[in-house]
Amino acid sequence: MNRRSGPARAAAPPAGHVPAALRAALEDDRLARAAWSRLAEPGDAAAAHLVAEVGAVTALEAVLAGRGPDRWRTRSREADPAGDLAAARAAGGRLVVPGDDEWPGRLEDLDRDAGGERPLGAPFCLWVRGPAHLREVTARSAALVGARAATAYGQHVTSELAAGLADRRFAVVSGGAFGIDAAAHRAALAVEGVSVAVLACGVDRSYPPGNAALLARLAERGALVSEVPPGSTPTRWRFLERNRLIAALTSGTVVVEAAWRSGALSTADRAERLLRPVGAVPGPVTSPASAGCHRLLRERGAVCVTSADEVAELLGELGREPAPVRSVERRAFDGLDRDELRVAECLPRRGGCDLERLVLDAGLELPVVQSVLGRLELSGIAVRVPGGWRSGVPG
Repeated sequence: MNRRSGPARAAAPPAGHVPAALRAALEDDRLARAAWSRLAEPGDAAAAHLVAEVGAVTALEAVLAGRGPDRWRTRSREADPAGDLAAARAAGGRLVVPGDDEWPGRLEDLDRDAGGERPLGAPFCLWVRGPAHLREVTARSAALVGARAATAYGQHVTSELAAGLADRRFAVVSGGAFGIDAAAHRAALAVEGVSVAVLACGVDRSYPPGNAALLARLAERGALVSEVPPGSTPTRWRFLERNRLIAALTSGTVVVEAAWRSGALSTADRAERLLRPVGAVPGPVTSPASAGCHRLLRERGAVCVTSADEVAELLGELGREPAPVRSVERRAFDGLDRDELRVAECLPRRGGCDLERLVLDAGLELPVVQSVLGRLELSGIAVRVPGGWRSGVPG
């Protein structure tokens, strides 16, 4: 090996050569889509466009015939869609493709032009592990995302939001990572709700390893979802592209806690491009962990949310799930006009005060004070007593 040139690159198979493992995929759309999930990286716009235009089988034929970038043909040497399907089944998983009843139709938004920017690119297929029916649960769902290095405040708020949303029959969707993601999944499961983790690795892998028990519970009671085939390892690129799936699968995205340059902000960015609602939870102004949320509120027009009711209002059907108006303790002098307030404050708590004294203390004309006293008496704020008037307000 030449030290300057580095390791030799894997050579693409000769044009026209069809690896044995791909022959069946040239006659079966499901196998072809499974193959494409290994040939192209998530978010490969050129591959997504090609498959959308001519279909997975025809696109695969073109690549094997020598057309298209070498990066796809190079990987065809190791592509084994039937083997990937067998690995998924062995792990308790399944393949979901467009046209299946379980395929979430809202993923089609990823192939649409987003405000003049290139489409984000829909996945060729989804590898799913868990009992949740993906289309049904994501039809009413919320993405709760945020920092891996979450504070106690962030985890507490996330748990409250996730549990409240699960109680309101929203599926809670996140990325299965430490911090905010894990808090969201755990809280939804704790109240017997549905939670879905979108992974940057194969659904047969537990990443991060520290969340292995949580991911196993999600596979038993919710769903693990990935666009890369079984055995695939997570990479920084795949994490970033995974975020577009979280944004596309859900009714909207809420960033609970995020630093100024947190990766969670990319999920909010994708949701904006898909014209989905974006909410952000405010935090202490002194906390760097909430700087990204404040940035969304100040610069990006995110909606401030502080409770599950407010998230449900943001993401639910328009006008169907208004957040309840918070009750505020009403005080005795609330609603009084300027003159009424001046007279009410001059009324003694004990004894009585005559009109002359009230006129002097309130600084108003006698007719005005008399008129005001009549109104205050009707409301119980002023009480007529021997010797004049006193306050009817307790305390």
